[in-house]
This record gives sequence, structure tokens and C-alpha cells, in this order.
Amino acid sequence: MRVRARVRPGLSARAAVALALGVALAASISGCSAAASADSAGGTALATSAPTSSASAVPSATSTVAATPAATATPAARASPAATATAATPAELDALYASTRMHSMTLDAKLATMFMVQVPGTDPAPMVKYLAANGPGGFLLLGNNVPGSAGALRAQLAGVTLTAGLSPLVSIDEEGGDVARLGEDVFPGADQLKSLPVEETKASFTQRAALLKSAGVSVNFGTVADVTADPGSFIFDRVLGTDPASSSARVAASVAAENGSVFSTLKHFPGHGETNADSHTSIPSTDLAFDQWQARDAPPFAAGVDAGASLVMFGHLSYTSVDPEPASLSARWHEILRDDLGFTGVAVTDDMLMLQDSGLPEFADRSANAVRAVSAGNDILLYNSAIDMSQPVAAIRAAVQSGQIGEDQIDESVVRILTLQRQQWERTHPAG
Repeated sequence: MRVRARVRPGLSARAAVALALGVALAASISGCSAAASADSAGGTALATSAPTSSASAVPSATSTVAATPAATATPAARASPAATATAATPAELDALYASTRMHSMTLDAKLATMFMVQVPGTDPAPMVKYLAANGPGGFLLLGNNVPGSAGALRAQLAGVTLTAGLSPLVSIDEEGGDVARLGEDVFPGADQLKSLPVEETKASFTQRAALLKSAGVSVNFGTVADVTADPGSFIFDRVLGTDPASSSARVAASVAAENGSVFSTLKHFPGHGETNADSHTSIPSTDLAFDQWQARDAPPFAAGVDAGASLVMFGHLSYTSVDPEPASLSARWHEILRDDLGFTGVAVTDDMLMLQDSGLPEFADRSANAVRAVSAGNDILLYNSAIDMSQPVAAIRAAVQSGQIGEDQIDESVVRILTLQRQQWERTHPAG
């Protein structure tokens, strides 16, 4: 829906846009508010009344702000041509919708939305039960979740729903090549693409994204933006390029190919290419200087951000010259991603259980890890298991209530997540 507001004298263009957005949101929500009266597990119930202006007050998609006696213009103002506010974009409407939904949620419901977990098996019933009991923002699919075809997976996921207006995020690691969950993904992966023209990366990920969309998947953790030319690295077969320039070109092509079909994810920020250690069993570490990182490892992530990646996954690895903490738990690395690279989307951790699997005593406490990850700036905490969410949620709640973590930070994270959930719902419920 596109809404235009004419600015009355005394009303700024920004205020007019805000008013127009409110009108448009009312129209947007009114069609689903009755069906979304409550969702206690996810805490995303809509208010029973729409915002101030109702959809019925707007006979068409154009809204004009009428003049009021209190806003009578001066003669000079009356003589000036009328100012017209810029029409609200779909992205602005999605963000406003997400913000409205967020404000209806309890703190615990907001925190639950920041979790993404894996419930094993191809029977959707346990996933539906887990969603109702815990209210996570989405699910991760592994090989044991995937039936024989994309069509079967879509049918399996059909009953996994939130509430009218929002869809749970369903993610998968579908890189192609060495990391492919769907048997129908026969398209080239990075092991081949790094030696082929960039156009082949675009073609491969266009087909991969279409396959995932047809299967009901909304998030692909599929674009490896790490860079290494070392065949001995555990990540070598999965990187799209062996130098910053070639990797950047293919990362951007991958993201562009997926946009509009699935939400594309860059991983594993700030880059596994500078160490051979495997973060599945350790916390890899490098003392590479920051300026060297900027030249060697940052470009593919910057290219992916510029291409429109919706998510960035943080790796459990440490660049000690920047911060001795793993990047996934580092506020400094989150600042670099957002302030230096300009990323505004969803920050997601790699599997949080990998921290415990490192065997290091400082990462033995699952709840403490969750608090540290949220405090650092992650929006979504990813778990490769159907964990008991109650303990980490309680720990994060205590951190918010004590002032260790600001609730405004939680709100910002939840709005980012709900915005993707809203966009996915719109993709699967096209207007008209």
C-alpha cells in the first residue's frame, strides 16, 4: 500500500509521513487483527483496536491530511505551494508494523523471539508443540529434518505458524557442495564456483534460492564470506574466493541472487580465513592487526552488506588485536559491523552450543553465554538443539532488569526480527 499525505501548515513533512504511516498501518493490520487476538506463547497478540485512524476512514490508498483551525497558515504560508510528503515505502510500513507488534509483547515474549532452535525429525508435531510452549522466533533445519523432496518439506512446515501477519523464520545451511541439506540441490557449490566465472555463482544461487522458497524455507545460512587460499583450512572448500576481490564479487552475486526469494546470510563474521582451527571444537584465535583484517577479510562482508544481505552470522573466533573475546560475544565487533560496514539487518550467532563444546571453562555456562551474546549485540541466538529456553531467557531477563542490558536494545533486536517475519508473511500471503 502506498500512502501520500499532504502537509498542512504548521505540520512538518516528517510528522505528516508518520501520520500517513499510522493510517496505512491501520489498514494493513485491520485485515488480520481478528484472527490474531492472542498468541500467549509468542506474545505477539495484536491490540484489539487499531491505531487512531481506522482503515474505514480511508476510502482509497491515498490519505490527505486536512487543515484544522488550530493549524491556520499565515498569509505567507498560504501563498506557498503545498508541500507533499514522500510516500511510505514497503520497508517503512514493515518496520512500523513490527514496532507496533513489539510494543504489545511482554519482556519474556520479546526475549523468546530472539531464540532460534532445532527440533529434530520430520514430524511437524514436536516443532508445533515447542513453538506453542516456548515462542522462539524461528527454527533451524538440519539433515534429520529434511524429507525426500522440497514439496514434502513444504507440506511438513505448513502447520508451523505464528499468528496472522507474522511467519516464524525457518533457516537452513544450504551452501551447496559440501554443505547441502536438500537432496535436490544439485547446483554447484563453492568448491566449484571459486574457479568459475562470477555469473555461475549468480546462476547457482538463483536456483538454490528458488528451491528453498519452494520448500518453505525463509532464511539461508548459505553465503560463506570467509576468505582463504590455504587448502589446509577447514573452511577452504566452502569459501567463494581465495582472495578479497574474487570472494567479494561472488559473495555479492550470491546475495543478489537470493534476495526476494529467501533472506540471505553472510557468515562467519569477522572471518575464519586467518586461522586453521575449527570453531566446532575450539575457539580459533589470531593476532592479525585490524588494518590487515580491513584489507584481507572485510571486503567480502562489505560487498555482501552492500548487496542487501538480511542477516550476518557471527563466528566463535577471536581476533585478539581487536578484542580477546570471541567475535560472537564481542560488542566491539558488533560495532564494527554496524558502524564501519553499515549493516542494519539481523545479527545472528553461530550455534551457541559450540561455545560449550570448546571445552573452555569460561564458556561452560549456557545461560551466561546467552547473556554475553545478547549484551554484545546479537539479535538471534542460534541453537543446534531443542534446548530448554526457560533458563537462558530467565538469565537475560535478570540482566535487563538489573540494567546490564537495556530494554531498548532488546526492543531494537525484536523489531529487526519481526520485520523479517512480517516480510516472510507477505511473501507467502500476496495481496490480491
